[in-house]
Amino acid sequence: MNGYFRLVNREGASMLKLFPPKGAGKPIDLTDVVEYLTMKDYACELPILKRAVENAAREEQEVCLGNETRLLERECYKLRVGPDKMRAFVKFYAASEGGENMTAEELINDLKLRGIKCGIRTENIAGFFKKREYLEEILVAEGREPVQGKHAYIEYKFNTDKKAKPTLNGDGSVDFFHLNILNHCNKGDVLAVLHPEEPGKPGEDLSGNRIAPAEVRKETLKFGHNIELSEDRSTITAKVDGHVELVEGTVFVSDELLVENVDNSTGNIDYEGNVQIGGNVATNFQVKAKGDIVVKGVVEGAQLTAGGNIIIARGMNGMGRGILKAGGNIVAKFLENATAEAEGYVASESILHSRVTAGGEVNVDGRRGFITGGKVCATGSIHVKTLGSEMGADTIVEVGADPKRKARINQLQKQIGEDTKFLQTLQPTLLSAKKKLARGVKLNPEQIQQIQSMAALNKQKTDAIESANNEIEELQKHMTCASETAVCVKGEVYPGTRICIGDVSMVVQKTARFCRFIRERGDVKMAPL
Repeated sequence: MNGYFRLVNREGASMLKLFPPKGAGKPIDLTDVVEYLTMKDYACELPILKRAVENAAREEQEVCLGNETRLLERECYKLRVGPDKMRAFVKFYAASEGGENMTAEELINDLKLRGIKCGIRTENIAGFFKKREYLEEILVAEGREPVQGKHAYIEYKFNTDKKAKPTLNGDGSVDFFHLNILNHCNKGDVLAVLHPEEPGKPGEDLSGNRIAPAEVRKETLKFGHNIELSEDRSTITAKVDGHVELVEGTVFVSDELLVENVDNSTGNIDYEGNVQIGGNVATNFQVKAKGDIVVKGVVEGAQLTAGGNIIIARGMNGMGRGILKAGGNIVAKFLENATAEAEGYVASESILHSRVTAGGEVNVDGRRGFITGGKVCATGSIHVKTLGSEMGADTIVEVGADPKRKARINQLQKQIGEDTKFLQTLQPTLLSAKKKLARGVKLNPEQIQQIQSMAALNKQKTDAIESANNEIEELQKHMTCASETAVCVKGEVYPGTRICIGDVSMVVQKTARFCRFIRERGDVKMAPL
């Protein structure tokens, strides 16, 4: 039994009697005593009260509260309701010696009057009135928490990961024909299954207010042609043999387009699925595919655009005009005088005088494995065997920043600079007009209209600058952490090569071997491989 206290009336005096705990009960807390006396408007010197509470841990104590006899105090309680209005607790104080006790019915009615209508724990209340454990918080009411539902989700029955990498042969060359990137499917294959959402159940707070569960996300199966939807709209299956792919949440099955060469005999190609070219792609031709593009020969100064991967078995000589754009990965035996942009990784045996950007890594560590001239950028790391050139060809490699986000930041910064200069030309005129109006100078209607137009333009440009700064801040939050990326050189790196990691860079001053470049304490450092 916990220690507790009660008021006692003596002739011509009011006393506070403190009782020690029994067994494993808790001693009286000074805060409870002060709180109660303040609530009942009794005064007592704190040092005296503190000493009495400390001694009451061992034996009964009495403290004089005044030289007058006051009315008896009934048994009472203090109510505490949680901030979310889901739980209510009471702490009981003993009645004065000879004073009246409360009843369970009285407490329940009192709680209802104070707005607590639901979830009253009658068993806990009955337990108190059976034992009367004072100064102990008791849970007297508890709301009903909402039961959260489950989001719908789609289970895909094929590989949706586009990060599969080419296999390296024992001699260091890349096997471009066994990449495990394409997903073959047969007629009747189940491609995806929709597991529907499960709605939640509402809850209720102490006042009876409804607490809605979180919204559950619904899903629908999205698909293109050559696919059949089941009657209950929960399963899709392939209607033909072909290749299955997930593009921006939509499942596509295509029976692949096969051509020998892309030249005057075919013209430009624009296809919904995958395109496989058995020979070469000639200069100035375009190949566009929603899926993958596989070229078993050579690509010249052509433009290839794929929603998926681009694979060129014998490489590309872009002649300064060739462009590759892939929503997935780019794999080519070599890239020379070309521009290549991949949302995923780029893998090649050599990159020569080209501009290459990758949303993932760049791997040029095959048998030849060199990057010479041009600029190679990757959000992830770059792995290369030989970097730069003994002849001093300008070579730049950059890691640790999404190339697209970085380009957008540069574009926004340029826009901010231009808008700021424009505002500087408006400010003197607007300031002069403001001073004239302050002096009471009257402006003619034409001048007023001109000033209003300039003020509107000033606000427009100011808002544009603020919006651009906010976008820059948001883009910088999503930039890859430069500390997690590196440029790894398995062979030699030559002087004159510029290494950029995030927003810092260095120029290699002398030939080094078997090293990696990392960002450390705000600088680019060379470390052992």
